[in-house]
Order: sequence, then structure tokens, then C-alpha cells
Amino acid sequence: MSLNDLLETEADLDDEENDDSFDEDTGEMRAREDHENRHIDDSSEEEDDDDDEEAARAVREGFIIEDDEEEPDERERRRKKDRKRRRAERDEEEAVLDEEDLDLIGEANPEWERKTTSQPKLKRLKRGHREDGEQPKERGLDDIFSDDDDADAPHDLDRQFARPDHHRVDEFADFIEEDDLEDDDERQRHLEEMEVARPRERGFVIGTEATGLDKDALEDMEAIFGNGEDYDWALALEDEAEAREAGDHNLELKDVFEPSQLAEKMLTDEDNQIRWADEPERFQLDRAPYKHLQLSEEQFKEEARWITSLIWPKKGLHPELQAPFTRAIGKVLEFLTIDAVEVPYVFQHRKDYLIHARKIRGRSNHPDEDEVTIMLNQDDLWRVLELDLKFRALIDKRNVLEKTFDNLKLAGGIEDKMFEDMLPIAATMEELQDIQDYVYFQYSSEIKDLAATNGDIKEKRRAGNKTSIYDRIRKGKTYNLVKAYGITADQVAQNALKEGRKQYTNDHAQTPIDLADSLIYDNELNTGEKVLEAARQMYAEELFMNPRMRQHFRRNFYMAGEVSCRRTDKGLKQIDDQHQYYEIKYIKNQTFSDIASKPEMFLKMLKAEEEGLLEVRVSLSNESDFRKRLFQEFASENFSEVADAWNEERQKALDVAYHKLEKVIIKGVKESMRTECQDSILKICREEYSRKLDQAPYKPKGMILGTIPRVLALSNGNGDPSRDAVCWAWVEEDGRVLEHGKFNNLSRDERAREDFVELVQRRKPDVLGIGGFSVETHRLINTIRDLVNDRGLKGAEFEDAETGEDRSEALDVVIVNDEVARLYKDSPRGAIDHPTFPPLTRYCVALAKYLQNPMKEYAALGKDIISLSFHPSQHLLPDDKLRKHLETAMVDMVNLCGLDINEAISDPYTATLLPYICGLGPRKATSVLNTINKNGGLVNSRDELVGDPDSGKLPVVGPRVWNNCASFLLIEYDSSTPNSDYLDNTRVHPEDYELGRKMAADALELDEEDVKAEVDEGGPGAIVRKLIKDDEQEKVNDLILEEYAEQLEKNYNQRKRATLETIRAELQQPYEELRRNFALLSEDEVFTTLTGESQDSLCEGMIVSVNIRVAKPDFVIAKLDSGIEGRVEPHEGSENDLPLNQLFSVGQVVQAKLLELDRKNFSAKLSLRKALLSIPYKRRFDRDRQYWDLELEREDIEALQVKDNATGRVQRVIKHPLFKPFNFTQAEEYLGSQSQGDAVIRPSSKGNDHIVVTWKVADGVYQHIDVLELQKDSEFSVGKQLVIGNKYKYTDLDELIADHVKPMTKKVEEMMQHEKWNKGTKLQTENWLSTYTEANPRRSVYAFCLDTKHPGYFHLCFKAGQLSNVNSWPVRIIPGAYEMMKSPYPDMTALCNGFKLRHASEMSRRGQ
Repeated sequence: MSLNDLLETEADLDDEENDDSFDEDTGEMRAREDHENRHIDDSSEEEDDDDDEEAARAVREGFIIEDDEEEPDERERRRKKDRKRRRAERDEEEAVLDEEDLDLIGEANPEWERKTTSQPKLKRLKRGHREDGEQPKERGLDDIFSDDDDADAPHDLDRQFARPDHHRVDEFADFIEEDDLEDDDERQRHLEEMEVARPRERGFVIGTEATGLDKDALEDMEAIFGNGEDYDWALALEDEAEAREAGDHNLELKDVFEPSQLAEKMLTDEDNQIRWADEPERFQLDRAPYKHLQLSEEQFKEEARWITSLIWPKKGLHPELQAPFTRAIGKVLEFLTIDAVEVPYVFQHRKDYLIHARKIRGRSNHPDEDEVTIMLNQDDLWRVLELDLKFRALIDKRNVLEKTFDNLKLAGGIEDKMFEDMLPIAATMEELQDIQDYVYFQYSSEIKDLAATNGDIKEKRRAGNKTSIYDRIRKGKTYNLVKAYGITADQVAQNALKEGRKQYTNDHAQTPIDLADSLIYDNELNTGEKVLEAARQMYAEELFMNPRMRQHFRRNFYMAGEVSCRRTDKGLKQIDDQHQYYEIKYIKNQTFSDIASKPEMFLKMLKAEEEGLLEVRVSLSNESDFRKRLFQEFASENFSEVADAWNEERQKALDVAYHKLEKVIIKGVKESMRTECQDSILKICREEYSRKLDQAPYKPKGMILGTIPRVLALSNGNGDPSRDAVCWAWVEEDGRVLEHGKFNNLSRDERAREDFVELVQRRKPDVLGIGGFSVETHRLINTIRDLVNDRGLKGAEFEDAETGEDRSEALDVVIVNDEVARLYKDSPRGAIDHPTFPPLTRYCVALAKYLQNPMKEYAALGKDIISLSFHPSQHLLPDDKLRKHLETAMVDMVNLCGLDINEAISDPYTATLLPYICGLGPRKATSVLNTINKNGGLVNSRDELVGDPDSGKLPVVGPRVWNNCASFLLIEYDSSTPNSDYLDNTRVHPEDYELGRKMAADALELDEEDVKAEVDEGGPGAIVRKLIKDDEQEKVNDLILEEYAEQLEKNYNQRKRATLETIRAELQQPYEELRRNFALLSEDEVFTTLTGESQDSLCEGMIVSVNIRVAKPDFVIAKLDSGIEGRVEPHEGSENDLPLNQLFSVGQVVQAKLLELDRKNFSAKLSLRKALLSIPYKRRFDRDRQYWDLELEREDIEALQVKDNATGRVQRVIKHPLFKPFNFTQAEEYLGSQSQGDAVIRPSSKGNDHIVVTWKVADGVYQHIDVLELQKDSEFSVGKQLVIGNKYKYTDLDELIADHVKPMTKKVEEMMQHEKWNKGTKLQTENWLSTYTEANPRRSVYAFCLDTKHPGYFHLCFKAGQLSNVNSWPVRIIPGAYEMMKSPYPDMTALCNGFKLRHASEMSRRGQ
């Protein structure tokens, strides 16, 4: 089987074109033996037509030759040859991609375009077919003088030298309509092709009349010179060579699509190799870098010990279990690497190797008991798999180093005990990198020489090092001074690590400078000081490159390292007390254990460092003691002036080395801590995702867990249910949306309420699902619940477990987690599934499907799964890592639940789960579906998946992949079908079917003769079928499985105790639902879903903006931005007991203090007292003096209050949450990472009577609004009247933000969500308009795009037909409207209509 069996890589031809096929063996075109095209291929009628056409042309041109002048056999032979040639030429012409084929390619790839009047974009491909595929067969000498060719020749002189392919086109001039050659270059090229041809492509078409010779003379000449047939063999060989050179020019996918597009669709050659290889797809992808690596038996044991050392400390098991734990790790590695089975297979079918059981002697008269300890869980298995890849990378690097050193030993006889000691015990990539650095430093010249002499070794000197300098020192006299330090760098490191006996330092007889003076030897080192400096640098470099010394430093940094943050000048101004990084701005002295408990904190530090706001410093808590101890291992213990001089020199060398070592170790430590912190958060994300996936379908009362409910889902979106329509969708248990609609005003409209009751009574849903985007949805929920109670709406009937009678209860109303539905409603997938549904109805559909099967909804998201929130700091994680960890959670859950393979074939929605089946992946999943469809679209048994030659079934998967996936692909048992195997519908693996049948036979108490009789009559599955038919599954509970398991282990060395328990459970309830009950949202989760506010974003004590809705003398009702209603009591509204309606008015935007927050009822208690508002809210975090730099914080606060150096004015500070002491550049940098529509208030360079509001229009586009302050109480207070552009006036900053900036933000969002919005640049939009009008010449088109040069403006680009130019009008965003040509338009509909009217008026005016 090849990829061509699954993919159509050639352009489809219609019936008229597809009459010949390409012979891959001969390179010739051959006629298809297709019965339905037999009348086209090679019929006698076509031969007659050829003859008639040929004769008619001969008569017209006066070249008739009487039949009796030529031998009949010869004439017939020549006619057949010419007919064959002309047919081949026509077929080759038709095989070229025609216009319809190219249009099909364009439909498959919308981004691919071609021109109709100019040179096509597929110029190279089309020419390739014309020049290589359409060349006719070379003509022999007999063809040159062929009378039939004379008959075919055109009459006029211009056509006598025409190329055969152009002549052939003329034959079809009445049938094929050619494109007009409007392009000058194209026309000229066509003329040149018509006039110039290769000699061998021109036929010699001069007739007998033109030669002046009669027929007899020509025959005499042929008798003398021959007719050329003697050389046919040479011409045939040349034709064959050209055919081989031309090759097969069938159009392939890679000839049409870009590599990036093929990679996205997983259709590259590499993808096809993965698709067809008999190995789990995820293994192929993960192990691709290590295909060449084969672990030895000793390395395999080393890996088990290495992985144990990393996992064991975190397990918390009894020390006695460490040996069994290591054995368990070894067995898991054997399963993963040798047996090539994935984690779900190991967890499901090799459980006995993941547990440790030991016998505990029972008390008197009590049997012995088994004490079972779970050694490895499913998370541990994924960790083992991950560590296996890391170990392979480790071994791969170690092998490279060993090979390099072996080459050095062979070439120069090098021996290095330190290398041989350190390499085998290197357990991390950092330690191996240390050894590599050492080798490249110590033997740099030898490696360079080896690379020059041995072509196989391509060692290159790394950029930026100074090996050439150190080589000269090592080979020169200066190295004697290095030796005079009295102890080698490696000996110092051994002393520091306390390895072996202590090495003592010897002092040279001369002082360092005297010895240096005696070693001057070249122009560079021409003084003693330079020689001494060179020796010092050399010794420091040896200390720096020594692997043992780096190990000593790294070990101490991990044990006594501390992390502190220091703000930069940029961070000083940008990180205020409301900034996300403020909690780490002054943090200090954090130990690694502190960081391990708060991994997100360290990732924030590194992110802030990348943004240039903070500097993350890692230091030793005991640095001075560490340096002192290190020097003691280096210094001489002698007492003399010379010894003191040498110790002083050693201290200098150590200081140089310490700085280098500290730098490289800190860099490595930070990266290691980054990885550890990422892994910690990734684990949390995976656990949270697993929790979301571990939900069975919603179970109404009386139903069995796992039953799919019928759902009626409703939502009011952002609307008010008392005024706006409520959308709904009815979804059956099979996922079909049978009905949808709207209800108007369910709160008050009695007709709408009756329609709702009628719908519920008619459809009888099992559950009502509600969702929405605002607090108003809470009102809808209460309305629906009241309707259900008032009208007595009941759910489905069920049997009472106690009485046995049928009864029903009130219909359940469930608030659904809508995180998937929000993505679905506006997604391309949603538009494809339900193109006619409005987005809110598609949202309801997704709510219903989430209730029916949450796992399928998450699986359908694909790569968009990382758009969901699993952890507040997941944005600090790499997307590929996060996606991979989330995928493992989905793999676990899909394989726990199993997948009905026949349902996946018929239902694309279910098929989204197939890539997560054990052994498969996205590539293999598509292959599985395609092959099953070729086999008839139905799988009858698991064995059928590996192919069945007797029934003509192609192999769906290979044996190894089948072994992985077989037990997780279930096939529904049909008792009416004799070949249906009950075990194919269970979690039992086919390798254990015999165990299941043996258990069934024992449960039925059948002897061997009975079993044989049943099997002979009903096949291997007859015993289990009899057990099910007789409804005696409960009998398997009487079996004593312990004894059976002991026999299996004793006789066959198979540990199957847990497997036998699985078989017993599956015989009674196949693929029982093991997921937990559907998880209802908690009060806090409902609150967050409907308001978008979390515990961190909204809590008591915060100062928030509110809009006053009701103002009475004794109370005020205000609404927060999140939609929550707050109430202000009299004593919280005023300090002077004035009526509240005299202080506040309806519609006013003010600041309020949040006193209490009722998350259940979506209400709050507020205070408007100035005394409380003057107390700023500060987030709570640890400000302990030991871990918080209070002194630096105080200094920074004082520094921000000094005068601005540029203006000489005191920096202005405004008490408002959005105020930042920024200039315009800082404001844009700050808003760069914020959401669209966010704003900052900042000082203005125009003076203290101006402020600036900067808001984010779009990514990279920011509008700076100048605000004039009037009626100011003082120079630094905010004016009581704020004026923008002499047109818009506001009383305070909150009103300005709420009534000016926010309305403009909404208008920007409205435009960007409009169907006429184009997210490209103006040039890209204009190109799109031009392309559209080329495809639709008679249509006009327009689109909106962003004006990046003028923030707050948009381009309205339009093109009135193909021949007109592209024009654009500016559209300005103003509060609550759009402004075009100085006229306001309230919404996009009005703007579009206004544009059409203005454009029509303009065209009419021009026409007059």
C-alpha cells in the first residue's frame, strides 16, 4: 500500500479527458480498459473519423495518392501509426491541467491564485508539461517522407515549419477556447514559438511537386540511399533516454502547495513516513532525534537507576521499597522502549508490574493477607517517558564525547584520568557540557589538527573563545610560571570537593614577578608584568574549565543560593503598586526551596527581566565563607615572604576564575530553575485539565452514569432577558440539532413563556443548560427556574429504586461551563457545522454538547486548547510544552473511556478523539479512517484491523500499532451476528481473550468436552456469548482469581492478577463509565463565568468605578463595570448627613469603595465617603524585612517625588487607578502587553492644566488624547471640567473614561467584528479588493482596515468594478459613533448604508 492509495495527488480529469492513463513501465500513454469509457478509448468509429478527416484534408490540399499506387499492408501500417501518434498527442494535450483543474486547486487552497490574462503563477509547472510531457515521438526517416504527413501539412507557407504541438492545437480550434494573449511579452513569446522550432520537431513537409521529382525518381533514390529504417534502433534508444530523463510528470501536492501548507496539513514526505511506519506516532515524533541511538544492556540498567534517583525522592515510600521501585522502573522502560507500547497500554494491561504486593501473615485462624503498594501511577509513567528522552539525549552527547576523545587518543596518544573519571558519572547535561568545554579547551590544538587531517571529523573552533592564545601559553615558556603555582587546577578542585587525600601546595623559590621576568620570550610578552598576567589568566581559565570545580560551584549554589530582584530604571517608573510585577519588585533572599513552593514567582521574575524591568540576581548566602574556604584549599601553608607573594598571586588568579565561574554557573542555575518551575506549573495545568476531562455526561435523575442526555440550551448572551431575545437550541442525544429559535422577554411576555412551556412539554428534555456573558444571565436562570417550578415542568420518568414505580422530578436547570462554547460560537468550525445559525445559537449548541460529553468538546478544540485557562501564570509557559502536557491528559482520558471505531468512521465529531488513542496520532488517525472506508466503512472485529486477505480487507494498522490500540477501539456487540465477539466490546486486550473465555467456561462450569462442542459450533467466542445469552455474568464473581493468577505466574511467568480483575469487571459491564459525575460549577466559578472577575481582580477593599443608576435621599444603587449592582446606605454616602440625591445624580460615574461582595447573589455594598476613598487599596503579600527591601522601596518613593529633570517641574501625581507617571513612549510600552481598549492617564508636557489619556486602539496603535483642565482648585489638582477638542466636556476622570474612551473602544470592537473588516494593512486590503474584482469583474466591493498612521481613524477602501481604481475614505472613531465626511453614524449598519448613499450620490454627480 502506498500513499497514492489514500491521497489523490493528481488533478482530477473529467470523463472526456480521462480516457488514457500513463504506463509507469514504458513511459507511454496507454488506453484505459474502463468499461464505462470504452466508447471513447479505441473504437472503430474514431478510426473511421480519423480516416475521413485525413482523406478530406488530402483532397482539399491536392495531395491525393491513389490507393493502387501503394501496397495495402504498408498503407494500413502507416495509417495505424499516424492514428496512434495523433491520439497520443491529443491525450498528452488533455493531460495538462486545464482551467477547471486549476480552479479546483484554487478551491482547495484559497490562498493560491492564478491570473487569467497574464502569465499564470504555475508558469513553471505548465511549461514543464508542455516542454517535457508534450514532446511528440521523434520521427524516423520513413516518417519524414510519409505521404500522410504531406497530407497533414498546412497549405500556406507559414504553417510548413510550425511545431507539431501548435498544429495539434489548431485541430481543436473549434473545441477549445484559448485565452487571449493580452500581455505583450506573452504575445511575443507565442509568435517566437510559432516561427522557431527544433529541427527534429519539424516535419519535412515538402511534397513531390515541390521537389521536382516524380514518384519513380524518388523510388530510385530510396533504393540507392535507403529509407532510413536501418537507423530506427538508434532513434528508439534516444527516445527512451529522453523519456527516462523527462521522468514521470504527474502533478503532486508539493508541486501545487507551499511546504508550510503541506506541513500544516501533515502531508509532507516526513508525515507520510510517520503515517505508514509500524510504530506509535507519538514515539516516532519524540524519538526522532535519537533514531541512531541503541542503548546497551548496561546503559539500560543505568537508565533505570538514573530515573529512580529523580522520581524516588518525591514518592515518599518506605525505604525498603526502593529496590522493588527500581525494578518497576526497569520494567516500565522495557515496555516503553523494547515492546514499544504507550503509557495507556502499560497502565491498563501491565498494572501488575506497577504495584508491589507482599504477604502478611494473618493472626490466628485468619488467612494471610496481601499488602499492596502502588509504586507508579499514570502521571509517573508519563514522567518516566519524558525522562527516557532526556536520558537518551544524555547518552547521545556522552557518546559524541567518547568518540572525540577516542580519536584524540588514537591520533596523539592522549591520556586524561580526569576525563575518564568524570565522564561515566556525569548525570546531567550541564556536567557533560562542562566536560566538553574542558576537552575543547585542554586539547584545542589537537582537535584542530585532527579535523584538518581527518575528513570524517569536522570539529570547529567555537566563536568567541581564546584557545589560540591559551595554546601559545601552554606551549611556551610562560606555562612554567603556571606550573609554579604549586598545585594544579584539578587538585584544587579535588580539595574543594574533599575527594581523596588533600593535595598540598608547594611554593617556588622565586617570587612570582622574579620568575616572570626570567620567562620573557617574545614581542607580546616582553615584560614580567605581562608574563605574570598571562600566567594568571591561564591558571584562572584552567580553574574555570575544570569540571570538578564547576561541580563544586554548582553544588554550593543549589544548596545555599538565594534569589533577589533589583528594579531597573525602566522598572522604577513602570512598576507601581498596581502593577503585576510589584510583588517581586523589591523581593530578596529567596531560597530555592522558597521558589519551589511558588514556581510562578520565579517565572515572573525572569519575564520581568526579559522586559527590562528587573534584574534577577542569584548569589550565595555564605559567599564570603565560601570564597575563604576555597582559597584555603589553594593557598600554601608556608610562612615566608615568597610564600606570601605566591598566596597573593593565587588569590588574584582565584578572583579572576571566581567571576567567570559565578557567571556561567548562575546562568545555568537560572535556566535549570526556569525548567523546574515550568514543569511544576505544567503539572498543575495537566491536573486541572484532567479534572475537566474526568466528567461523564450529565446524569439526570434515574439514568445510568454515561447515558447521553437530551438537552435544551438557552442563553441571552450579553442582553437583558427582560428586554432582549433569548436564543435556544434543542440537541438530541446523538448530537443532532433538530430545532432552534428565540424567545422574546421570558420575564414578562406571557406568550413567550407559554411557548417555552410548550417546547419543554413537546421535546421532553432531560436537562436545561443555561449560559451567558453577563450578570443578566443570572436573571435568566432565576426566570427559568421559576417557570419550571410554577408550571410543574418535569424531567424524564425513571424507576424508583425503593418502590419500583415510575416517577419524575422537577426538570434540572444547570449553569454550564461555557469556556469551550465561547470559542466555538465565532470559530470557523462553528460556521462550518451550522452556517445558518447566529453566533449565540451556536453558543447554545456548544453548551448542550458540553453537557452531553465534555471530553469531546475539549478534543474538538485541537490546538486551540491552550486558549483555555488552567493556571493564572500559564502565559509564562512555552506553548509547545503546555500543549504537549495537555495532550497527555487527553490521551489518558480517551483511552480510559475507549472509542467506538465504527462511530468514529460515521461521525467526524467523534473522530476528533481518534488521534488520542494509544499508538495513534493525527497522521495515523486519518490513515485509519481512509483505509477503513476503503474496506467498506465498517469494522466487524478487532482482528480485522490488521487485515484479512480472505475477505479482501486491507491492513488498517501494523501489528505493533494494533497491539497498542486494539483494546481501546471497541466494536459494539451484536448478539444477532454470529461473528460478533463480546470481548471486542470490552477493555480486555485480544492477547487476554483466552483468559476471558477460560473464566467464562469456569463460571458456567463447563468441562473440556462441553467447551469444545460450543467452540466447534459457534467459534472461539461462543463460550462468552453463551455466558451473556444466559445472563449469568454474575457467576464470574465466584471465581477465585488469586489461585489462577499464581498458576499463570508460575507456569508462564506472566503477572496477570490485575488483568484478571479487569476481565471479571468487563464481563459484567463492558466499558463501564469510569469517569466521575458531571461537575457542576461552584458559586465562585459561576461568578467568574458571568462577570469575568476573580478573587484577585475584585475583592473587598478595592476602589472601583461605578455608574449611578438610582439616586434616592436614603440610598443609591450603582452598577460596577462587571455588571454587579451595589447599594450605598446613607451613612456610607455622605459625611455631613445630606440627602444622597443632592450629592449624586443618575448617570454619574464616581469612585466607590467595595465594602462587601456577595458572589452568590451578584450584589455588593459600597461606600462613597471621601475618608475611605483616600485610603488606597494595596494587595496583600509578604513584606517581611528579611525578604523585602524596604529601604530601597522608600528610596524609590522619595526619588519619584523629586523634580523632573527635563521640565524643572514637580512631577504630577493624580490619585486615580489609571494614572501613571509616564511619557508617551513609556505609556505605549506599558499598554503593549495590555488588552485592547485599556488606557492610562498621564501628565502632559503642555503644563499642569493639561493631562493626556493614552488608550490602546489595537496592537501597536495608541491614541493620545489631550485633555484641557478647567476650574482647578490648585495647580496640581484635577480640574472640575475636562474638555477634549473644545467639543466634549466631562466633570471628572471616571466620566471621561466611561463616556469617552470606553464608547470608542466598543466602536472599534464593533468594526473589527464586522463582516467587511479586513485585518491587513491598507496595501493588503487594496490588493484583496483588486483580486476580488478580478474574480468578479462586474461587482463592486468595499472593506474597512486600520489606519496605523492616524490612531483613531480607519480606512474605508472601495473599488467600483474591475476597471476602476481603488479609493479610500477616512472614518474617524468618536464616542458612541463613527464619523465620515463630517457626518456621524451610530453603528456599522448606518455607516455602510451612509457610504453606499454617498458613493451613489457621488457617481450620479459625476455622471451629470
